[in-house]
Amino acid sequence: MPRRRSPSPSSSTAPRNRTPQPVRVRQRTFGDFVKAFLAFVALAVLLVGVPAALAMTAGWPFPETFEPMEWLRQDISVSTFLGILTFVVWLAWAQFTACVLVEMKAALSGVGVPGRVPGAGPSQLLARQLVAALLLVGATAASFTPSLAQLGQTYDDNQRPTVAAAQQTPGLFAQQQEQAAGVAAAVAEQASHTEATPAAAKKQGDTKFYRIQPPEGRHHDSLWEIAERHLGDGRRYKEIFELNKDRVQPDGSRLSEASLIRPGWIMEMPGDARGGDLVEMPDDAPEVSPEVRQQISDYARTGDGASGGGDQAQGGDQAQDSGSGGGAAHVDLPRQRPAPETGHADLRRPAPDQVATPAQDSSSFGLPEALLTAPLLAAGLLGALGHRRRQALWQSAFAGIGGRRGMEPPTPTGDALDVQDALLVGADPEGVRLLDRSLRGLAASLAAESRPLPTVYAAWMSNGDLHLQLAQPSGKPPSPWQLGQDQTFWMLARADAEAYEDVDTAAPYPGLVSLGTMDDSRLLLNLESVPGIVSLSGREEDRAAVFASVAAELATNGWSDRMTITLVGFGEDLTALAPSRLRHLDGIEALIETMEAETRQRRGALGAAGHDSVLTGRTGPARHTRWAPHLVLLAAEPSPEDAMTLAELAADASRLGIGYLVGTGSGDLPGAAWEMEITAEGRLLAPLLGLELDAQLLPAAQQRAVVELFTDADPEHGPDGPGTTPPFLVDISEQGRPAVYARLVGTYEIIGLETPDGERSALLHEALALLLLHREGVHPRVLSSALWPRGVTDDVREALLDRLRDWLGTDPDGTPRLRTDDAGRLTLAKSVVSDLDVLRSLYHEATQGKGVDSRAVRGRLLTDALVLVRGPLLADRPEGRYRWLTHEIVDAQLPLLVADTGLALAEFHMEKNRAEKAIEALNAALRTAPADERLWNELLRATHALDDPERLTALASDLVTRSGARGLPPRTEALLDELLPTWRDAVAAAG
Repeated sequence: MPRRRSPSPSSSTAPRNRTPQPVRVRQRTFGDFVKAFLAFVALAVLLVGVPAALAMTAGWPFPETFEPMEWLRQDISVSTFLGILTFVVWLAWAQFTACVLVEMKAALSGVGVPGRVPGAGPSQLLARQLVAALLLVGATAASFTPSLAQLGQTYDDNQRPTVAAAQQTPGLFAQQQEQAAGVAAAVAEQASHTEATPAAAKKQGDTKFYRIQPPEGRHHDSLWEIAERHLGDGRRYKEIFELNKDRVQPDGSRLSEASLIRPGWIMEMPGDARGGDLVEMPDDAPEVSPEVRQQISDYARTGDGASGGGDQAQGGDQAQDSGSGGGAAHVDLPRQRPAPETGHADLRRPAPDQVATPAQDSSSFGLPEALLTAPLLAAGLLGALGHRRRQALWQSAFAGIGGRRGMEPPTPTGDALDVQDALLVGADPEGVRLLDRSLRGLAASLAAESRPLPTVYAAWMSNGDLHLQLAQPSGKPPSPWQLGQDQTFWMLARADAEAYEDVDTAAPYPGLVSLGTMDDSRLLLNLESVPGIVSLSGREEDRAAVFASVAAELATNGWSDRMTITLVGFGEDLTALAPSRLRHLDGIEALIETMEAETRQRRGALGAAGHDSVLTGRTGPARHTRWAPHLVLLAAEPSPEDAMTLAELAADASRLGIGYLVGTGSGDLPGAAWEMEITAEGRLLAPLLGLELDAQLLPAAQQRAVVELFTDADPEHGPDGPGTTPPFLVDISEQGRPAVYARLVGTYEIIGLETPDGERSALLHEALALLLLHREGVHPRVLSSALWPRGVTDDVREALLDRLRDWLGTDPDGTPRLRTDDAGRLTLAKSVVSDLDVLRSLYHEATQGKGVDSRAVRGRLLTDALVLVRGPLLADRPEGRYRWLTHEIVDAQLPLLVADTGLALAEFHMEKNRAEKAIEALNAALRTAPADERLWNELLRATHALDDPERLTALASDLVTRSGARGLPPRTEALLDELLPTWRDAVAAAG
């Protein structure tokens, strides 16, 4: 079972206190009384003095008689305007009085967010400040003032007692929910100890103890605050944790996480602790009850290594059982099972002897580590980039954009090339596919049982298994899901995930996004389920890297359908990744205006549909058109007033499918339900939540390179886009005969080399195919990742490269045919050629070279090119290999290239009215590119040129049959109307 790493006392980076604390519990000062007195005077003047003065000088606002027609007949005079002005002042007073009543009710109840009085923004803010200052005299602000940190309570929590809600929500964020629960103030029992025996007193000396106090109002004790009060520095909470870790507490449980302490527990304190509520053994013993005295005495005997290792190990499970059975919330990562021998990282399970650990893989070859260690983000970016490049190819072919008819995307250079290589190495598309199928399969199973989707706070991917952490127990999960370590974890093993098929259901949790890793577990936080705002503090550049990573993954992930991601204060260039998902707003004012409107709209839509949350809406009939999440990423720190408004909007956000991630430089953001901090070392900390992750980042340099890849692949990028010249041209003359010739189009064959021995042959053939398809060079890490998706050690990779060099041999001048360029990438000599290289070169020479000026040369070159086409690329590749082809766009390039060749040869023949020859060329091209509409349209024209209506009708009938229920494309249908106006009747008669 993976355990959260507890911070050690020697850690150089001590996490800051990230506990939401709207107002601290403290002693009242003279200044507090002055403020309260002034607030009382102001309220008295405004609530009593103003109406009294108005009544005495201007009279009451209501007339003695109600005669509207008589009023209208009166002359307009100065007294009329004075009367109107008096009435407006009365209205302002009434509005302010309503604000005071609303704020007073919310403050005294301590539940929820004060209601908003229409049109009373400044008045309500003034009323809120005066009420808070007045109540500060009678009680602590934590007891009476509504805590902005709790504005994000979920709708479920508002429907049941808060104590029960905290007890029923164990798991990752249970402690935070317990802090959010409004618990009645309890009388704090003075901690004390028993009379110790002389020997014990001598052993213990002046050892000090502290007894965890019950919650006071909304305030809960934490190790950080205890260290701050009694040691002078909250960062010394680690010392308290180390002194008390795994020691048996009075309730039988043990302290296993610094984020989990319970009322009644006893903490041994460092010797320099000071403060009135400490118990010093044995001097204070006579002052307390015998029961508490005995508890502290028994606890003192468990220190100094009194508990053996075996007992402590057993106690871990006991603590957990006690935490579950005793009803107190606890924090835990999902338990892991032993890793099997094969699989992928995260949702895949690597074989221990194959994975290159950091110690084994000592060099990243200069590739950005941020993307190498982000498999889900890399897979999403790689898939979106491939889709963008395919879109550019098809748009180039069918829209005929000038200068865009090349078959090759632009070759990236510099940082863009390094980032592309890092995406190829780090991507885990299989993990994304399994995650998507698992979540959709769960949604389909629950819908079949008429059960609602549970609220999921987070997903952990660990050792091939998927763990969903629920906000509260939701019963037994549908098969093949199983209960995890407790009622708030649902777990799916990898073997069961692989059995899932694609299902036609909406993505249930599209707001999941990777935050980082802890040990060998990867955390995905469900932003749209957070009960309020998630704040992120730290240096601006570090926060920006987290925001960019979150935005990029949300925009390109494979487990979402529709969503809106609003970026404020950063990332305007990131919209190029997914213009349909990402939008950028200029400032917080525009954001607040947008979110106020959307919040109202979603509340109304949910009410009209009869749903209590978006989760129930996603499983209903309208699941494909409604309830897509809206995630707000605000990098600019809002002002206190804007933060207040956002907190009010976020109070109901989790029910509406809206999530907020807000950056703050100070670390204190009003309204933050969950608080995190990113350090300069790349650690994502939330000490009071028990989180200390290796953060997933997208630094500025990599962000610019990613954007460059997408903008260069954009079909509308401009005239400087991809050209028509292939990256590698072959000498097609007799003198250019290659030394090694590989046939990739069709069956894979190699001419000029002997077949390697047995088991190594398949790997060498696959490596050579990858190099042949990338004449610009292949990074060694990309090559090894393609051949061994589960990972491989450096020595295995180098051994393969040595065998590949030996197999390819050298040119007559002694130059090796497998080389390494200045950037460290592997390249092939020009003497190693594939039929795809020859096909590209022949087409280029026919259309842009010698064939332009010589019709005979053009016809010969195009005919030779079409003869090379023997089928799809690598038609006989063995099952389970060449999976890297899913990242390539050659499967789109080859059909387009063949179609262009067939069209050019058909045009060549039609110039001389050789329709049969043109039809023969078009049919040859259609065998490789059967879906290319251009070929069918040209085939219709060539057949029409034969002046054979029956043959044209037969072709039209064949086209209708092929198109099926989709029908003919509009261009083809219009062409048939032109060439054969009666084709519909003829096809119907024939069919």
